[in-house]
Amino acid sequence: MKALFVNCTLKRSPDFSNTGAMAEKAALQLREEGFETEIIRLNDYQVLTGNSSDEGDGDEWPQILEKIKACQIFVIATPIWMGHLASTSQKVIERLDAIFRDEDLMDKETGQFMPYNKVAGCLVTGNEDGAHSCAAQVLWSLQEVGFTIPPNVNAYWVGLAGGEKDYVEAGGERYLYTNKSLRYMTGNLAFFAKLLASNPITTDLNQANEKAKAESDPED
Repeated sequence: MKALFVNCTLKRSPDFSNTGAMAEKAALQLREEGFETEIIRLNDYQVLTGNSSDEGDGDEWPQILEKIKACQIFVIATPIWMGHLASTSQKVIERLDAIFRDEDLMDKETGQFMPYNKVAGCLVTGNEDGAHSCAAQVLWSLQEVGFTIPPNVNAYWVGLAGGEKDYVEAGGERYLYTNKSLRYMTGNLAFFAKLLASNPITTDLNQANEKAKAESDPED
C-alpha cells in the first residue's frame, strides 16, 4: 500500500522546505506502518491553472493524477501565506474538481469517484496562526471529492506572531503538541487505509442518483 504526499511549498528544488521536513517525518512514520511512501513537490511540475484532468500544452498534472490514483493515503502539505493556505495547495484542490465531470475518474458500475476508499489528511506549517483555517479548507475539499477523512488527520506547527524562525530552525520537530498530532494523523490514516482495503465502501451512487430523481421535481 502507498502513501503520497504533495508538498505545496512555494519554493523550488533544491531549496530547503520546512513543509517538506514535516512531510518527511510523517512519511517515516507511515513506513513504520508498512506503507510505501512518496513525496513530490508541486513546484517541480508544470501544473497549469484549471479544473480539468488535463489542461494540455505541457500540463504535467496528469502525471500527479496517476500517482493519486495509485495511492491509498493522500496528504496535502501546505505552508501558510498571508493567513491562507498556499496558492499551490489551492491549485491541487481546483484540479481535483475534475473528478465531478471526468468519467474516467468514476467507477462505471457504482458511480463512485476515484478517491473513494482512499483516505486523506493534511500538514500545515507557518510562522503565525491560520493552521486551523487551512486544515478546514483542505480536509473539507478532499472529502467533497470522495476521500475518507479519519479523525485527527491534520498536524501543524506555527511559530510566534511576527517570528522569523520556521519549523526546523525553531525546534518544531521537538514540539510535543505537533508530534502528538502527527502521530495521531499517521496512525489513523494507516488504520483506515487498511480498513477500507479490506472493507471497501459499497454505496452505489448511480442507484442513489436514480432514487433522488424519483423523489425530486424535474430539472428545467
